[in-house]
Amino acid sequence: MSSKQRSTSSIEMVQPEIDSTIQQAEDSLSQFVENRDNGEPLQNCIDCLNQLRGIFILIEVQGCVLLCQESVALANEVPVGAHEDKNDLLSTLSNAIFVLRRYTEYFGAEQTDRPELLLPVINELRSAIQEKPYPESHFFEIDSNINFDPTEVLGSDMSGKLEDFEHHAKRFRHMFQVGLLDLLKDRNTLIALKLIARGAQGSARLCAGEPLARLWALAALVTEVIQAQGMEITQARKRLYMRLERYLREMSMAGKVVAAKTAPDSLKKELLYLLALSGDRRDSVKDVLKGYDIKALEVDEARMREESRRLFGPGVDVLRSLSKAISEEMAQLKEKLDVFERGGTPNPEDLDFIAQSLARLSGTVSMLDLPTIAARCGDLKVTIEQWGESAKEVSENELLSMANGILTIETAISQYENTGEEPDLSDSPAALDSSANTYLSEARIVVIEEAQNGLALAKRSVSSYVESQGDKLHLANVAAVMEAIRGGMVMIDQSRVAAIVHACANCIQQELLDSQQLPEPTLLETLADALASLEYYIESMNFRESRNDEFLKLSEQSLRSIGYEIGS
Repeated sequence: MSSKQRSTSSIEMVQPEIDSTIQQAEDSLSQFVENRDNGEPLQNCIDCLNQLRGIFILIEVQGCVLLCQESVALANEVPVGAHEDKNDLLSTLSNAIFVLRRYTEYFGAEQTDRPELLLPVINELRSAIQEKPYPESHFFEIDSNINFDPTEVLGSDMSGKLEDFEHHAKRFRHMFQVGLLDLLKDRNTLIALKLIARGAQGSARLCAGEPLARLWALAALVTEVIQAQGMEITQARKRLYMRLERYLREMSMAGKVVAAKTAPDSLKKELLYLLALSGDRRDSVKDVLKGYDIKALEVDEARMREESRRLFGPGVDVLRSLSKAISEEMAQLKEKLDVFERGGTPNPEDLDFIAQSLARLSGTVSMLDLPTIAARCGDLKVTIEQWGESAKEVSENELLSMANGILTIETAISQYENTGEEPDLSDSPAALDSSANTYLSEARIVVIEEAQNGLALAKRSVSSYVESQGDKLHLANVAAVMEAIRGGMVMIDQSRVAAIVHACANCIQQELLDSQQLPEPTLLETLADALASLEYYIESMNFRESRNDEFLKLSEQSLRSIGYEIGS
C-alpha cells in the first residue's frame, strides 16, 4: 500500500477525532478572546493543536503537521491579558484553525495530500511573529549531488560566449534591474519578464564555460516559462529574482572572478520547482528536468490555483459572470431602442421591459460597488417611465440621448472590467474628452502594432545579416521600416521614442550597410539590446499600467555606449 493510500484510509478512521479536536481548539480560542485575563482557554487551544499535530504525524499529512506546528508557535507569542495590539495574532491564529478544518475536509474528499496549498497560510503565521517565510519549494525534493549543466540542452542563446565582461555585466545588470523594478511594482509584468529573461540569457553567455552560467541558463528558462504559462508573480517569486540580482551586482562590481562561483542548492531548488510546477511541455523544459532527474509534478500551477480556490472559496469568477450577465442585458436594451427608432412611438410593454432591465442593471452594478453607474442606470429608468406616462411621441433627440446614455454605461462597465476602477461618468470636459478620444485611441493602437511588427522585422533582418556573415540583402527594407516607425511615433507625440528609432537606424546604416566588414560582436549585441528595450517600451504602450521610461533610458545608454547619441 502506498503512503498516499495509507494516509487517506487513516484519516477516515480518525476524522471524527480530528473534527472534535479542531472544534475544541476553536471554542477555546473564542473563550480566550472574550476573557483574555484567563490563560487556561489559550493553553487548551495550544494543547489541542499539539494533539492534532501528533495525529497528522501518524497519518503522514505533511502540510497539516507544519500548520499545527506554526500555529502553536504563534499561540505561544500571545500573552495572558493580551491587549488590542495582539488582535492581528489572534485573527491569524483563528484563520489558521479554520483553514485546518477546511483542509482536512478537502483531503478526505480529494484523497490527495497537497501540502503546497497550505504554504500561504503557514507563511502568514510565520510573518506574524517575524519569522522568515518558507520557500515555495519547501515540500519539493531534488538530488543535490547531480551535477547537470543546463546550457548543454538550451541552444546557442545560452552558450555563445561573450567577451568584454565588464561592459556587458553592467548592461545586463541594468536590464535585469529595470525588469525587476517593474515586477516588484506589479507593473508591465509581461514586459518585465522579457527584460529579465534577456538579462539572464546574456549573463549565461557572459559566464559561458563557468559554473555560474548554469544558474543564469536555468533562470532564463524559468523566466520564459513563467511568461509563457502565465504563472502568478507572488511575493516569493519576487524575492527569488531579488536573490538572483545579487549575483549580477557582484558580476558588475567584482568582474569575471564571480563567474567561477557555484549557486547554492536552495536557489537551484527554487528554480527547478517552478520549472516542474509550470506544466510546460516544450523539449527544453523536459530535457532540463530529465537532466536533474526530476519528474514533472502531478499538478501544474493552473490546477494548483484551481485546487486553492476549491479549498479557500467557491472558486467562481464573480466579476466575469456578472459582466456576461450585464452584456446580455445591454444587448436586449439596445435591440429595443433600435426597434423604437424604426417604429416611432414605443408600446408600454417594451417601455416596461426597458425600465425593469435598467432596474436589474442598477442592482447588479451596486453589488460591484459602482454607485455612479448605478445612479446613471436609475436616471435612465426614470426617463423611460416618464415616456410611458406621457402621451406624446418620443423625439429623435430623446432617443439619441437614451442610446448615448446606455452606450456610456456599457463603456464604463467595460472600463471597470479592464482596470478595476470606477470610471468618471460626469459631464466634465475631461470625461467628454475621454469619450471623444475613443477613435483616436484605436488609431493609436494601430500605430503601436505597426511599430511592434516593424521592430520585429528589423531584428530578424539584423539576425539574418549576422548569420549570413554580412549579406546586406537582408537589410534592404530596414531603412524604410525604421523610418515608418519613427514617423508613427512622431504622429502619436512620442518624440523621444522617435529619436531612439532614428539613432538605431543610423547605427544600422553606418555599421552594417555602409561598412565593408562585419561589426564587432560587442556592437551587434549592444544594438540588439537597444532594439529589444525599445520594443519592450512600445509594447508597454498597449497596457493600462504606467509606461516605464527606464526602457528608453536603457536603449539610449546602449546606443551611447557604441557611439550613437540621441538627438532631440
